[in-house]
Amino acid sequence: MNTEVEALQLEYTWIKEFDPRFNVKYRDDKSYPYLAVTLNEEYPRVRVMRGAKKKGVRYFGPYGQAWAIRETVDLLLRVFPVRTCSAGVFKRSAQIGRPCLLGYIGKCSAPCVGRVSAEEHRELAEEFCDFMAGRTGAYIRRLEKSMQEAAEEMEYERAARLRDDIDALRRAMEKSAVVLADATDADLIALAEDELEAAVQIFHVRGGRVRGQRGWVTDKVENVDTAALVEHALQQLYGEESGDAVPKEVLVPALPDPVEPIQQWLTERRGSNVSLRVPQRGDKKDLMATVQRNAQQALVLHKTRRASDLTTRSRALEEIAQALGLDSVPLRIECFDISHLQGDDVVASMVVFEDGLARKSEYRRFQIKTFEGQDDVRAMHEVIGRRFRRYLQEKQQTGEWEEETPAGEDAGESLSGPVGEPVATGPTDEEGRPKRFAYPPQLVVVDGGQPQVAAARRALSELGIDDVAVCGLAKRLEEVWLPDEDDPVVLPRSSEGLYLLQRVRDEAHRFAIAYQRNKRGKRLRSGPLDSVPGLGESRRQALLKHFGSVKRLRAARVEDICEVPGIGRKTAETIAAALAGATPAAPAVNTATGEIIEDDGAAPAALSSERGLER
Repeated sequence: MNTEVEALQLEYTWIKEFDPRFNVKYRDDKSYPYLAVTLNEEYPRVRVMRGAKKKGVRYFGPYGQAWAIRETVDLLLRVFPVRTCSAGVFKRSAQIGRPCLLGYIGKCSAPCVGRVSAEEHRELAEEFCDFMAGRTGAYIRRLEKSMQEAAEEMEYERAARLRDDIDALRRAMEKSAVVLADATDADLIALAEDELEAAVQIFHVRGGRVRGQRGWVTDKVENVDTAALVEHALQQLYGEESGDAVPKEVLVPALPDPVEPIQQWLTERRGSNVSLRVPQRGDKKDLMATVQRNAQQALVLHKTRRASDLTTRSRALEEIAQALGLDSVPLRIECFDISHLQGDDVVASMVVFEDGLARKSEYRRFQIKTFEGQDDVRAMHEVIGRRFRRYLQEKQQTGEWEEETPAGEDAGESLSGPVGEPVATGPTDEEGRPKRFAYPPQLVVVDGGQPQVAAARRALSELGIDDVAVCGLAKRLEEVWLPDEDDPVVLPRSSEGLYLLQRVRDEAHRFAIAYQRNKRGKRLRSGPLDSVPGLGESRRQALLKHFGSVKRLRAARVEDICEVPGIGRKTAETIAAALAGATPAAPAVNTATGEIIEDDGAAPAALSSERGLER
């Protein structure tokens, strides 16, 4: 490197490219919204933009919220009716020769239909940029002069319109109070830090007014002082900026050592001299104190949120372990729930919480296969057995368990996991991640009371598993039931442990209900033709269109069915046999009049009525 400035630029480039592990880590702040004017287009557009900055676009901000930008723009469009519409809306308005709503109400000069030329519209956009950049006084004085001239010439409507324009501009200016009386362009950077983290806050002052603010938290993965943090913050802030985006003055709490390279680097990025200094007195020092307080509050808020999250989860797990008499906190909790509709479509769900957080990639769904009807206890026994039987199979395949699979158990037990995923054949996939049921939980929670808990414990005992705790959470009084206990464990209503168990149980209930409704919906949408092998949707529709309803199709002869295009003799015989074996639908009854509704209507209506009954 020939100079320290080149070394500084290379350092920034390498940091962005390689993201070194032991460098100060700044959280990405590119989600902050900016007010942008697209001067690189033929008809500049005012809009909200995020992300990396583009060449030829004029940016103002950043702002804390996007709605603050829209409020400001709404006030200014009365005076500077610049285009705000998208390219699609602009093109369509030009094609049909009519402007959008903003053009009709005077908040757009409507260049799309030629009300103003491209040059006139660009001049409006540049005046908008000048006003946002802080050159407000001269423009307002010019409007006031025009208003007085219009009043003297007795053009009172024009004078009233100019008066309203001035009021709109002043309301927009009031949204950012004057903080520096000398119309200074400056950025103020403040830090609040402890041993592990530091909060960075930046105020962007343009024309003496705060035009934007941003902040982030940095992890101090290396032992750095305030001056080094300032240098890292400057690199983060101005590494990809140039021109007016780098202000004339940058105020910081401490100067990097040495200060000359970073100051020269900023000067090169701006294209003119940049002053980097620590404010010592006056308004700038007072404003720096305000930015410092913001940084301190941001760090406290960040610490509070983080501590609250971790502490609450840890306390909840500890309370559960203490209440259930566990040797250690249950880092992995699995909860099972049964769902059905009056004994039909019986399904079960398994949800997983690790370290107190939902692990949705581990969720599983089950179809109850060994019986039909409503028996939650028996269903719970089946589901728990199937889940842990798979765990033992995967454990056996790794060599951790050498015994044979229990007699009478099917090594290919089918479990319904996420749609489209193959059944696991080992504990890990190709990327080394655990598959399906490779990890046992420390605690199994079932939705229910003593009977469900007893069924879960019996299923585990039959498999020889005695190192997994089991409990149940009854909905009525939110009591926690343990195996072989006559009385429940009652946790305080304010207990974080009870709150976590409720979250786990409610998530299992939600997941089971969603699966059961989906399964029931598919069944209700099916009809007698859906079970005919080899009969696709197109030929089903052709049959219904030809005969008008399933009732008429059932009464048809094989020869009549063969008349439908695409239906051969063999397929027709299969259809006739399937419909003959299906139970005819009960006649539809009008509940208001009591009359029987004949199924002779149009095909779509008849189909929807009869298919809903024939199930």
